[in-house]
Amino acid sequence: MDYLREIEGKRLHDRNPNEKMMMKSSRCVCVSGPIIVGAGPSGLAAAACLKVKGVRSVVLERSHCIASLWQLKTYDRLRLHLPKQFCELPLMPFPEGFPTYPTKQQFIQYLEAYARKFDINPSFNQSVVSAEYDQVLGLWRVRTVGLKKEETEYVCPGLIVATGENAEPVVPDIEGMKDFGGDILHTSLYKKGGDFGGKRVLVVGCGNSGMEVCLDLCNHNASPTLVVRDTVHVLPREMLGKSTFGLSMWLLKWLPMRLVDGFLLIVSRLLLGDTARYGLHRPQMGPLQLKNLSGKTPVLDVGTLAKIKAGDIKVSPGIQRLRPLSAEFVNGKTEKFDAIILATGYKSNVPSWLKVLFPLAFNFVS
Repeated sequence: MDYLREIEGKRLHDRNPNEKMMMKSSRCVCVSGPIIVGAGPSGLAAAACLKVKGVRSVVLERSHCIASLWQLKTYDRLRLHLPKQFCELPLMPFPEGFPTYPTKQQFIQYLEAYARKFDINPSFNQSVVSAEYDQVLGLWRVRTVGLKKEETEYVCPGLIVATGENAEPVVPDIEGMKDFGGDILHTSLYKKGGDFGGKRVLVVGCGNSGMEVCLDLCNHNASPTLVVRDTVHVLPREMLGKSTFGLSMWLLKWLPMRLVDGFLLIVSRLLLGDTARYGLHRPQMGPLQLKNLSGKTPVLDVGTLAKIKAGDIKVSPGIQRLRPLSAEFVNGKTEKFDAIILATGYKSNVPSWLKVLFPLAFNFVS
């Protein structure tokens, strides 16, 4: 095609002589439909919906499997925090025999079955290094690098970004990390509490992952301490026989957000008690309003709070600095630990490779 020859000429012209020699193995692929970056739940859903409308797409995935975050970077005891009806993908419900909160393995099985049903075959091991819109050609140019450092440039009329918000682990720079001497790992590398049986473990971060990791550690004879650096809303996973999320969505159809927040906080106080007594102070803003304005998700309790109340899980304030096999907290206390788990979340990597923003680029959260 004429525009492919034009693009190849521009690519060679833009590179310096040494780079031209290095990139002789690169290739250019023309795609008639959109490129979808990411083979997680959102990428699969986008590909399926396009396919039933007769639109062909190409799914690029940097890992070797679909739903790589779920398959490679989640702990064994993980379940969906929301009921399955809120997590199913378009055009295919969960199997009837699945529980209300499917396990990690059940969710992966569902996604694999979804890909088979809609014959979605991603191009694996393709890491996107840049994507830019060519204003002259009116097409997207998406460059990837494979396992053997081979480069491919895909040329397509549309781009769908389905990499989600959880592409890269966030690892905080805590003073004294090099001096600690014990294991320090992000939750993306944590698998099961049995690996830490009998150990004193400091868990940094009090979101859903941090709370659930503490529970998992406690259930495997470890001694976890949860670092709570900020305020946090802890809500029961279910209220009045309904899921808290589902009940909230239903109430929002009829009531303003501030009233729904007030209802959630009153019921949470009745069911959970005053969480501030255990070091879990609530924000002044309600849980739904806080989520809406800042993106901070409330914690849905799956049993961790009972362990905190019983003293099986300790709660500590922020870390001042780390010392050899110990941590000094901002309140001046120092305690010994064998390992540290960073439940400090993830971030998107899209800004590193999406070179321009344009109306044809859409972001889906996996």
